[in-house]
Amino acid sequence: MLQIHKLTYEIGDRKLLDQIDLTLQAGQKIGLIGSNGAGKTTFFRILAGHLKAQTGTIFKPRNYKIGYLPQEPIAFEKGTLLSAVLAGQAEIQQIKQKLHEIEDRLSKTTENQQTLLNKMSHLQDRLAIFGGYELEAQAKKILCGLGFTGSDFYRPLKDFSGGWRMRAYLAKLLLNKPDLLLLDEPTNHLDLPSLEWLENFLRTFAGSVILISHDRYFLDRIIHLLIELQNGHLNIYHGNYHFYEQEKARHQQRLMKQWEQYQAEVQRIQRFVDRFRYKATKAAQVQSRLKQLEKMPAPEEPEQEKFLRFQIKAAVKSYKDVLQINGLYFRYHEDQPWIFKDADLQMYRGQKMALIGPNGIGKTTLTRLIMGQLKPTRGLIILGQRVKVSYYAQHQVEALNLQKSVLENVQASSAPEFSGKERDILGIFGLTGETVEKPVQVLSGGEKARVSLAKILLSPANFLIMDEPTNHLDLKSREALEYALQNYDGTLLLISHDRYFLDKLVNKVVEIKDGKFVSYEGNYSDYLRLKEKRLFSNEQSILLKQERAKSNQKNISLKRKEQKRLEAEARQKISAQRRALNLLIVELENKIEHAEQRKQELEKRLADPATYQHRDQAIEFQKEYDQLLKNLKDWENQWEKAQLELEALLSQIAKNH
Repeated sequence: MLQIHKLTYEIGDRKLLDQIDLTLQAGQKIGLIGSNGAGKTTFFRILAGHLKAQTGTIFKPRNYKIGYLPQEPIAFEKGTLLSAVLAGQAEIQQIKQKLHEIEDRLSKTTENQQTLLNKMSHLQDRLAIFGGYELEAQAKKILCGLGFTGSDFYRPLKDFSGGWRMRAYLAKLLLNKPDLLLLDEPTNHLDLPSLEWLENFLRTFAGSVILISHDRYFLDRIIHLLIELQNGHLNIYHGNYHFYEQEKARHQQRLMKQWEQYQAEVQRIQRFVDRFRYKATKAAQVQSRLKQLEKMPAPEEPEQEKFLRFQIKAAVKSYKDVLQINGLYFRYHEDQPWIFKDADLQMYRGQKMALIGPNGIGKTTLTRLIMGQLKPTRGLIILGQRVKVSYYAQHQVEALNLQKSVLENVQASSAPEFSGKERDILGIFGLTGETVEKPVQVLSGGEKARVSLAKILLSPANFLIMDEPTNHLDLKSREALEYALQNYDGTLLLISHDRYFLDKLVNKVVEIKDGKFVSYEGNYSDYLRLKEKRLFSNEQSILLKQERAKSNQKNISLKRKEQKRLEAEARQKISAQRRALNLLIVELENKIEHAEQRKQELEKRLADPATYQHRDQAIEFQKEYDQLLKNLKDWENQWEKAQLELEALLSQIAKNH
């Protein structure tokens, strides 16, 4: 259990954390949300020990481990990918280094081989006790889950991009199994398969987890407690993000009703006071009402919505056929594999389609082919009549005029119906006040991306192609974008790893697989269900074929199975015998060593004439000495026998290999 008591952190006159209290139970999975700048990352940095709070205390158990994944790029270990991920396991690495040294010595000398083999066996046993053999397999499993391949394990870490290095650092944290994982936007660098793997990992993770994430689907699948950081305070909701949305709406309604009732009562009393203020006969009643007004506790005033819901419309309706792709083949170079191979796809007016698949499968390549930025190797890509396309992607910020202001950039391509509303819509995406008057060139990368997004949404397009439009948006901005796209009457092709976003918007999911397009009707949840159903059907078909093949070769299979079982039992028996002999040899060596030391002590005592001044003591020493000689002889015989048995066992293992 970790306890936080009266924690405060201020920047200037602004309290990011205002005497907050929180108790974190073992194994709890918590989501932490709040507007940009609310103090979420500051809270994480204090918990991780990177920042010191001005007041308050954090109580945690002894040896309590905290693993922290920040948003920003971090300095990471040198060496290969696998060695960097394993670097946190110092004791295991030391044992492995000693084993490598012994192997090197065995290859160079024939002297003392038995001693070296004994040491090797002892170190191997220690490695097994510490889980060293399983650790490397676990590290590889985690890396594969996060999207790496076997060929990546021994590549230098410096060869990977910043996003892939963040995945590697996340793998290291997961392998270390801390008591508390602090994950600040862990989904930023993950594609959908990696996201789904991380979800499953965290759901079964034994430690506690606190997540900062704008991915509401991710939060829904993992957490059972949501904390909203607002105005320096923590508002706690006992459920997932979906529960929080419903409860927050109900809470806002209750606050609004209380506020309206309070305002109505104040107005009623004020009307009485105003009417009878100057009537002497009513003076006492007026004074009573005024005192009543002073004593009435004012309820909490509900926060007004901080974003504007807006709608976008297609200026001109396209014809029914918006996009046709027939027999598409594409690869970047002749010596590279095909990205698309004889692929077909159709889109119709009003359709809202998600394009999904792991990173590098060809999603962005397809959008560039549709836009004409790339040419098909073979096949046709045809846009329908009266189709007007707007394309949003991260690199589209290059299309902005860097010298002109934010507002000028947006106004230059706005549809007539948005004239005069550009500031309001820019405000939805966090671009307010003086920011809209600044030249685009002084903005951050994230701000430029949001300008580009606003510019495209305000254009008079009837076919929107959007590649990860939510990357730089907080939750409120995402909700505003969802509302706009839900009510959009044009056609939408969407690439996003925000599955909550996809669920609300799309009516068809297209997966890129083996160079072709596989279609699923419905939203993202429907896609998961249908895909699972297809996989189950395929598995059933495969199982049926396998059962038929097995029935034809049942006797052969049974014999092979029995043979493998006997071989496995034999290997296990030999392994158990080797471990037992190693342990026995170490135990006997310790006994012999201690006995030799005691023998020398007793020989000194028995050789000393003073010992015989105490007859009983001299007798006891002599008895102990005689018993020790007998024990030494027995232990040495046992040690010699165990060594011979071990040698025979090692010889048998060598023959088997």
